[in-house]
Amino acid sequence: MAVVSKALPVSVAWLRSRAVPLWLVAGLMAALTGALRLVGFGQTPDVFGDEVYYWHIGHSVESGGFPRYKGGLFFLHPPGYFYLEGGWEKLFGAHADVISGVHQMRLLNAVLAVITAAVLVFLITRVTRSVPAAVAVGLVFAFDPFILRLNDRVLIETSMMLWVLLGYLVLVPLTESDRRPRARGRAIAGGLLFGIAILTKDVAALITVLPLLAAALFTWRSRRSLPLIAAAAATVPYAIYVVIVGAAGHFDAMWAVKTHGIRRLLGQVQETGFNSAGAPSLTQRVAEEMSNFGGTYALLTLGPLAVIPVLRRGNRAQRLLGIWYLSASIALAYAVLKGTLEEQALYMLLVPTIVVAAMAAVRLWEGRAGRPALRAGVARTTTVLVLAAALTASGFTYAQTRARPDDGYPQLRQYMLDHVPRGSRVISTTGSVDLILGDRYRIGRWYKPQDRARERAAYVVATWRLIDQGYSPFSRRQVQDLTRQGHMVFSFHGRTYGTVALYRLPLPPVPHAAGAGGGGG
Repeated sequence: MAVVSKALPVSVAWLRSRAVPLWLVAGLMAALTGALRLVGFGQTPDVFGDEVYYWHIGHSVESGGFPRYKGGLFFLHPPGYFYLEGGWEKLFGAHADVISGVHQMRLLNAVLAVITAAVLVFLITRVTRSVPAAVAVGLVFAFDPFILRLNDRVLIETSMMLWVLLGYLVLVPLTESDRRPRARGRAIAGGLLFGIAILTKDVAALITVLPLLAAALFTWRSRRSLPLIAAAAATVPYAIYVVIVGAAGHFDAMWAVKTHGIRRLLGQVQETGFNSAGAPSLTQRVAEEMSNFGGTYALLTLGPLAVIPVLRRGNRAQRLLGIWYLSASIALAYAVLKGTLEEQALYMLLVPTIVVAAMAAVRLWEGRAGRPALRAGVARTTTVLVLAAALTASGFTYAQTRARPDDGYPQLRQYMLDHVPRGSRVISTTGSVDLILGDRYRIGRWYKPQDRARERAAYVVATWRLIDQGYSPFSRRQVQDLTRQGHMVFSFHGRTYGTVALYRLPLPPVPHAAGAGGGGG
């Protein structure tokens, strides 16, 4: 190992010598992550429908109580993230406007991403003893376009992954020595952090408890009680939540929602995601996003190659993280084949992929005793080139996405607030429009002339890309039949939704209103 160290470049040796404190390296990666997410804040990316949904739910707990949506109790997801949102509103004040509220919660997720970047630096340094590897992981996390887009939005996965990483950071020292002081306390602490991840999103159990149980069986050769203690502790926060719900008399309601959610997870019910009826296929979506996420997809292909040497020759800490990667892979593979697959689930696999790739790269870089100098040089050159290519592709995509605004929905809403009277009937072509405008306008699907006349619906909002992708109850031809009857009063073209347009329609003649019609809002 000493020979390898002498051969390292001066800059790498300088980092290895800890001339730069690790906390400073983590702080720099965190600052970079935050800065990249604040560029173009409020203008990119466009508002995603689920963001409005989650903002409403978080807003409902600002003064305590169970999460609610539209007056009813919300049990589809556990409450962890929503209480974070409520706490954020307590600190910085609440916004009544939908767009302002979403942007406020986007700041929360940016802060969570900043902390995640720092935790990754500490975790990678701990398991590889390589600060350069930690810096590389921090750079990939900061720049990767898929990670950026997910962190930029008000989605649960950003906070869930932070708790998962904190749990592994606490537990990893136990794999190095079973005789550490207060080992059981550390196991409990790590397990409780996993428990908060599960209390944020149920599926986190697959990438926390499952790896601990597997490690106890296959890689934890002594004091197997420690991963079992951690796994038991991981169930405590959720168990407390269930007891509180039951004590409040809501257990039956929660049970009905959770069993339905399990059926969705297993694919027995397909309501959302790429496997649902009418949704675009996964291959179609991947092809459409190749120009944006080509680097991300290439990185994902490294995972199966990287995990093999990690599981075969890695230390106990590396093997635990390798099992974490395998658990995420199995969960996502099932979702692809049969379960409910939604785009944000990829984050659950992408972060462990970066971790195992870094561990494998360090082994490749440092090599083994007796390896010819030429082979060692090729391995190191390959590692540097792959990292450079990934960062170059991510940087190019970042520059493209931040070059011009992508805020069609906020601009549409502002235009309508200025020009369309409150309470007006608006024909919506997608569910995301319902969420963006539903607090101010009456939204419906009034396609038939008699329905439009009865409701006096004089406006239609068309999100053309979602219509073309099948995320609309109307076909493209039906929307074109509607819009050609009137004239366009607002239009915006962006990366997320293509053209978002508002049309003013003439009301149908009175005779059409006489017939009975359905399909209203």
